[in-house]
Amino acid sequence: MSTTMSAQKTVKFIITRQDGPEGSSYEQEFEIPYRPNMNVISALMEIRRNPVDARGNQTTPITWDMNCLEEVCGACSMVINGKPRQSCTALVDQLEQPIRLQPMKTFPVVRDLQVDRSRMFDALKRVKAWVPIDGTYDLGPGPRMPERKRQWAYELSKCMTCGVCLESCPNVNSKSDFIGPAPLSQVRLFNAHPTGAMHKGERLETIMGDGGLANCGNSQNCVQSCPKGIPLTTSIAALNRDTTIQAFRNFFGSDQA
Repeated sequence: MSTTMSAQKTVKFIITRQDGPEGSSYEQEFEIPYRPNMNVISALMEIRRNPVDARGNQTTPITWDMNCLEEVCGACSMVINGKPRQSCTALVDQLEQPIRLQPMKTFPVVRDLQVDRSRMFDALKRVKAWVPIDGTYDLGPGPRMPERKRQWAYELSKCMTCGVCLESCPNVNSKSDFIGPAPLSQVRLFNAHPTGAMHKGERLETIMGDGGLANCGNSQNCVQSCPKGIPLTTSIAALNRDTTIQAFRNFFGSDQA
């Protein structure tokens, strides 16, 4: 009897769709058979397998981004029941129905739930979020980081560029050029690296300019929404201190970072 009841149980979705970057958004309802331990992505896969809406009309498959399916790549971010999060770890059993899926509004929509996160990746380029190494010859072993510092840096390195912190930040929008919490935290990470510190001053100068630290409103939404629990507000506070020191160095003509 329980098997029969389980077979009759369904999951309802209301999905915001958009046929292209220039198209208008619209909502479409879907109802699919319930299975235990479903996540949002497995539900989307079911809709893709049989793209028929709740009224029985044939439609096009839903478009969304995904890759690792284990909250590592950050690609499957979307707004689920009003909250930006990863759809791979959003379990249907823990969500109130109907489950509403929307694309993140901070980024331009490509199609349906798929967005273009170039804004975030361009910001990472601006702040040189990497360790610059000349790979044309053997440099030998690099400087070692103390274990305590390495463990601290590892927490910041968990960032998977999912864009959830930018979506939850009220200061990241189409009218602002604020680079957002994730790129700022990466400045702190790479400035702390023994080799990455060579460009510490340059990174600090970048975030002291337009779209940098001054645009942060300290809403602290970012640290509450980060799926990896990265201490983003702590990084922003530390960078405020570092940029103040950098400003004094600039004033007194010191080129040391």
